Amino acid sequence: MAETAQDTTQDGTANDNDKGNGNGKRKRLLIAIVGLFAIGMIGWGAYWALVGQYRESTDDAYVDGNIVQVTSQVAGTVLKIGAGDTDFVRAGTTLVQLDTADAKVALDEAESALAKTVRQVRNLFETSAQLEDAVRQRGTDLSRAQEDLRRRERLSASGAVSGEELQHARDAVRSAEAALSAAKRQLAAQHALVDHTTIDDHPDVKSAAARVRQAYLTYSRTSLPAPVSGYVAKRTVQLGQRISAGAPLMAIVPLDDVWVEANFKEGQLRNMRVGQPVELTADLYGGKLAYHGKVIGFGAGTGGAFALLPAQNASGNWIKIVQRVPVRIALDAKDLEEHPLQVGLSMQVKVDTHDRSGARLPRMAPGHVADASAVFDVLDREAEARVQSIIAANDGRPAPRVARGRAGSYAALAAH
Repeated sequence: MAETAQDTTQDGTANDNDKGNGNGKRKRLLIAIVGLFAIGMIGWGAYWALVGQYRESTDDAYVDGNIVQVTSQVAGTVLKIGAGDTDFVRAGTTLVQLDTADAKVALDEAESALAKTVRQVRNLFETSAQLEDAVRQRGTDLSRAQEDLRRRERLSASGAVSGEELQHARDAVRSAEAALSAAKRQLAAQHALVDHTTIDDHPDVKSAAARVRQAYLTYSRTSLPAPVSGYVAKRTVQLGQRISAGAPLMAIVPLDDVWVEANFKEGQLRNMRVGQPVELTADLYGGKLAYHGKVIGFGAGTGGAFALLPAQNASGNWIKIVQRVPVRIALDAKDLEEHPLQVGLSMQVKVDTHDRSGARLPRMAPGHVADASAVFDVLDREAEARVQSIIAANDGRPAPRVARGRAGSYAALAAH
């Protein structure tokens, strides 16, 4: 019995010790969990205080860019196509060549008319000089007739000159006066055609020159150059097709000048400002590759406001939907050059809003031309050079060197 009691006492003590050890382990485990949770909450709070509250992010963002339409300014039949979809072309490269036969005939006619007009105007100036000589001659004739009349009037008193001869002298003076008056009127009429002008700026020459410019531009526009450098997309033109002016033939996308349109919820825009830095990642390259950029503008309205069918919220079953506003983000040119993007790709956007100075919607007028193409300027210069060459060749001056034709000019632009 004593041994049994002693064993019972020992077993009870052992069970109490086991219970005490289990409670201690659980207590330590709970303390560790609570400590880790507290550390996590403190870390999250520190992150929110230092970073999180200054960062706005969205995955509703896409690459956007200019899609430059290539259209013809004149009607014609397509004879040659220089590029197709996915091809890269440089500014000035000939994309479409139209039939030039009709335009060349019209240009030749306009140039001939200009040359003829220049010669006619030269004749006007030469006629003016001739009429001035005629006026001087008539003036000399009148002076001689008046002198003869005065001499005969002195001799008539002595009877040395008959009355008939004296009358003839008076008639000669009146005839000389009439001839001088007619010559002056002819000279005045001629001066009305050439006064205050030269051959270059004479109205008839300027009118004929304008027709040459128009005909030359029409002829030059049968060759359609690429207005910018980029990739060809959406080609619809085909060989032998008869196209009209303004018809879209293909598009060019300059991928070296794309941006990101990020659609933020309206509640996220409160602290956003123009110029704030942005970090972006593209689904194409994954999250390890980061792009850098900055906010450059905000949309003037939500996406729904500019939709083809705007929402009508005056109905009885109205449900509030959070609206989104497009925010335009410029990308760093170096990042874009090293890792090119294509229009429409998805992006992840994080905006750092630490710097909240400035107006939320600043009124900033553009300080530069947003987009420009110098491809078509060469046509105006060539047309003017062609006009000056024709004028100089027909007014007696040495003809200047004519500018290169369209193919040479566009090739030079493409090489540049």
